[in-house]
Amino acid sequence: MLGQMGQQQSGGSVRLAKLALLIDKRTAERRWSLGLNVFELEVAELLAHRGIPYETVDSVEALAAGGYDLAVAAVAPEEREAADTLWRYAEAGGRLIACGGVNALAPRLGYARGASVGAGYARLPAAFGADRPLRFLQAHPWVRLQEGAAADAAPLVEAVGVAAADSPAGPNLGPALQRFAIGLGGLDRWAVDVPGTIVGLQQGCSPVLEDGVPAPDGTAAVNDGVLKADDVVELDWTLDRAQTETGALYFAHPYADLWREAFVGHLIRSAAELGLALPFLGYWPDGVEQVALVSHDSDGNQDIHAESTLQTLDECGMKSTWCMLESGYSAEMYKRITAAGHELAFHYNAVAADDGFWDADEFARQLGWLRDATGQQRVVSNKNHLTRMEGWGEFFRWCEANGVEADQTRGPSKKGNVGFIFGTCHPYFPLAWADERNRSYDVLQVGFLTQDLDIGKWSDSSIIVPFLDEVRKVEGVAHFLFHQIHIHNREEVRRSMLLLAKEARQRGFTFWTCEQINDWERARRRIDVRTAVSGPTAGSRTANPSQSYAVLWVPSAGPAETHPSTIKYGVPCMKKIVAVHQ
Repeated sequence: MLGQMGQQQSGGSVRLAKLALLIDKRTAERRWSLGLNVFELEVAELLAHRGIPYETVDSVEALAAGGYDLAVAAVAPEEREAADTLWRYAEAGGRLIACGGVNALAPRLGYARGASVGAGYARLPAAFGADRPLRFLQAHPWVRLQEGAAADAAPLVEAVGVAAADSPAGPNLGPALQRFAIGLGGLDRWAVDVPGTIVGLQQGCSPVLEDGVPAPDGTAAVNDGVLKADDVVELDWTLDRAQTETGALYFAHPYADLWREAFVGHLIRSAAELGLALPFLGYWPDGVEQVALVSHDSDGNQDIHAESTLQTLDECGMKSTWCMLESGYSAEMYKRITAAGHELAFHYNAVAADDGFWDADEFARQLGWLRDATGQQRVVSNKNHLTRMEGWGEFFRWCEANGVEADQTRGPSKKGNVGFIFGTCHPYFPLAWADERNRSYDVLQVGFLTQDLDIGKWSDSSIIVPFLDEVRKVEGVAHFLFHQIHIHNREEVRRSMLLLAKEARQRGFTFWTCEQINDWERARRRIDVRTAVSGPTAGSRTANPSQSYAVLWVPSAGPAETHPSTIKYGVPCMKKIVAVHQ
């Protein structure tokens, strides 16, 4: 049985699962040649962000020959011969996991491909970490054939959850996930296009080419003649917003993060069912529970604004990220900002009303100004003025070409669309469009939740606690934006910052700069997880307090009382501490 091929570890208590990610090369190339996206490549980003070790295979033949215990069939061919190979892989003990697709297997399981549907909501059991209906952007359900119609009908082991069209109470599309037994192995098929949903929520389903659709209640007039990140949003103004006790409306659900956790949790539990461990990394260093980020945009560019901001940050005990708009501050002020431990970042201006424009050379020119003005050649992060954005990937190419490693632009521009407008509070590397073969951009996206509070233009302080509590649940980044000009001019903005600092610390948040988030995320992804599982745990953290340490979780096949463990994704996991080299 393939499940017995997992890598043996020291002591005999842990055998690592061998996981494959199937991206069939011919199928992907065919779709790209037709100008179609292969957003299924998001699975690679999903696994890398969670630190799950895997190997990519580019054909079903390579999958069948590789001795893999589990395989995510992200991009699979639909020809009969390929389907036969996948069937034999499962019969021999392999566990296939698919998000839609593999339709050529449907008749052998007693099903047929049903009609694809657009946006809807899935209800999942508590074991999947979903305490609410999860919005999806596309689903591909199977429909049951008449009894006796299937030649090889394998038993349906479990129907998990339910998918509904349009709304949580909409037409029933069938199970969100179906689990079939095939010989010694099986197929677990999500009806929901999980990777496509995550990409669509985080990046939109189309490029930014025109004004977006405004909120019907007038609270978010995104159709303002300025192309912005929030002109393409895949959430529902009615179904996906909630309101605080003051009536403040906000997008309440980090759907992309919740789908990510549901998919990863299922993968880890599937390995555990085979008696195998699929190790994964904690999102933050040992000793850091969750992270908050405060950033500023220097609109107005007066040293007196910076002076007030430094004073307020000192009162709050925060280190923050300062996104600098040309013409910026004085040279002396830059020295004071960096001496206080804050990050100097870029604020690219492409707003016509402020004499900016959208152009690769102009991006480079403005960034060059910042480097000259500050004397700082490494500028790690950027946020676009007014959240200006257009197209799909050209902006990320500009960042790559100019050494900008992280971007913060994806956030709300209006009062009524604050919150999880792009379904996530996690840092991630975005995918390109089909014209670049859906490659991953080397630019870490760290979106924000809201801009300055209590001044009427955006939301009020009642959203602080809901945002912090939701971010805490999914272990993301609670990113709040405050402009220096408002910190200087408005006492209510200063009070909201103090309130944020208080509420965040009560919930175990640590304030980091965007540069720290970027450097940590890149460093932790360089950890060789398989080697770390069998290696020694790191020494005492107090022996070298400047060293960063990651948390490695290793699911345990043994009794919980034998190995001290913590339950993660419903599986007992042993905790290891791993030194990280940044």
